[in-house]
Amino acid sequence: MGKGGTGGGLRSRWVKVNGIKTHYMEAGGDGPVIVMLHGGGHGSSGQSGMGALMEALSPHFRVIAPDSIGGYGETDVSAPTPHGLLNRIDQARDFVDTLCLDRFTILGNSQGAFAAARYALENPERVEKMVLISSLTIGQCMGIEQAPTDAMRALMGYDGTPQAMRKMLEGLVVDRSKITDELIDRRQASATRPGAMEAMDRFLKATGGLNKHPILSMHMNLRDSLPKLTKVLPTIFVWGNEDPFALPETGRKLEPLLPDVKFHWIADAGHQVQTDKPDVVGDIIRQFVLGK
Repeated sequence: MGKGGTGGGLRSRWVKVNGIKTHYMEAGGDGPVIVMLHGGGHGSSGQSGMGALMEALSPHFRVIAPDSIGGYGETDVSAPTPHGLLNRIDQARDFVDTLCLDRFTILGNSQGAFAAARYALENPERVEKMVLISSLTIGQCMGIEQAPTDAMRALMGYDGTPQAMRKMLEGLVVDRSKITDELIDRRQASATRPGAMEAMDRFLKATGGLNKHPILSMHMNLRDSLPKLTKVLPTIFVWGNEDPFALPETGRKLEPLLPDVKFHWIADAGHQVQTDKPDVVGDIIRQFVLGK
């Protein structure tokens, strides 16, 4: 397992996960473990999606955020994703097994929230608590429809340029000061590395076909399973009141479908609530996981 340095208390790590060279970020010490699954979009990664929240939580927890397969972060772009988003659950399972993580809180944002929920459904004995953050994917898998938004079009319209990256991030983060040159450069380096855009295209195409598949579509349907899971697994949902991607109306429709889940609505926060308001979200998570 290789080591690398980065600022802000985050540690860059590498590990072979089922033969796939996988990059992840780690912070904190020997406290309770939180595994964080980032959202989608070109150049997304554990650090880009979760870095600020990892720093906020590091005094209390050991926080770990892998870069997904499918062309994200620095994880091997050649990793197969024939089932698209469903392969993120396989990666999460193999990743935590490789790191010998027996029990942990699982957290996910956007498509990462779906991966977190699906992992918990398939491995309930491993998950102590669950934190879900602004997720249109979960809304859709619960039967909620939402029309395309400008933020969604910016995400899908990324063309490899820094200008398109900035426009995409402006659809995810409300606080423009958080969209730093360093963040854009890091996501650009990830998104435009050899093979990454092709890997993302394969991942998105496979994901788009899941709901048309007679068997795999059943794994995308959470209408019955997620309410049952959250009745026994302590779960919270965090949603940005200014989210232009997964609209607050979608979250409000989802809330009554998950009666055992406490929803936290965060003012002045967008789709990446944890980037806009890392300290606020960190306090909510700390109280939820530790009870204080």
